[in-house]
Amino acid sequence: MAVCVFCQIIEKKAASRIIYEDDLAVAFEDANPQAPIHTLIIPRKHIAGLDEARIEDQSILGHLLLVARRIARDKKIDRTGYRVVANYGVSAGQSIFHFHLHLLGGRPMHWPPG
Repeated sequence: MAVCVFCQIIEKKAASRIIYEDDLAVAFEDANPQAPIHTLIIPRKHIAGLDEARIEDQSILGHLLLVARRIARDKKIDRTGYRVVANYGVSAGQSIFHFHLHLLGGRPMHWPPG
């Protein structure tokens, strides 16, 4: 496996603005934000993408959504609304192959998104 920048962030070998971490997840500000609030939420366990997740990963994946909710509340976007996105594959825009959620908020979100 090539060096994973998200694994390096987890190991504190790459710089990032970490805003949340626990035993299962790490959340940090996106280096190229697409909204006033753009946070990435990643599992500590390296899972390349959703298709590589196993049944035993379901609690980790659910935990990531609860972390997104917590951060949305902390950033006070829970009442106005926010978007949680997971991309899988190059055609969907995935550029780092470590599963992650994008938490986006702080402005109106339009549909369709892409």
